[in-house]
Amino acid sequence: MHIDYLAHHLEHLPTLAAWHHAQWGYLHPGDTVEDRERRLGRQAQTDGVPLVVVALEDEQPLGSASIVAHDMDTHPEWTPWLASVFVAPTYRGRGIGTALVERIEDEARRMDVESLYLYTPDRPTFYQRLGWHPLSREAYRGDAVTVMRKVLNPGV
Repeated sequence: MHIDYLAHHLEHLPTLAAWHHAQWGYLHPGDTVEDRERRLGRQAQTDGVPLVVVALEDEQPLGSASIVAHDMDTHPEWTPWLASVFVAPTYRGRGIGTALVERIEDEARRMDVESLYLYTPDRPTFYQRLGWHPLSREAYRGDAVTVMRKVLNPGV
């Protein structure tokens, strides 16, 4: 398994968009798979924010993760965000999610980002094991979520 920029593997955009839409489509009522594919395509860069990485094995996608400027419209004061961490169900339990999060953290450090933020409806324990700290528990788009932060470059 290796992790690379989605920008180098655009042929996987439809698969990733379908996975993301199935997982989080309820957070964006009226959104389509095509809308999500277009957004992912705009985020497919190799430097700066936004940025998407994809985990691959034998050039097949296993999952992905992103860094975006804003992920919660209720917290515009916080930026950037770890977002869209997803591993296909058949590949879960192999450390791929952890590797994707760590890769995004490394990308953010390289960009001299002081802190990253995220929100999760159901995985705060996973992120706490990776050094993330809860900031709040709140309602967001009809779901109870935990908002978290990780300091990467103190004092930047």
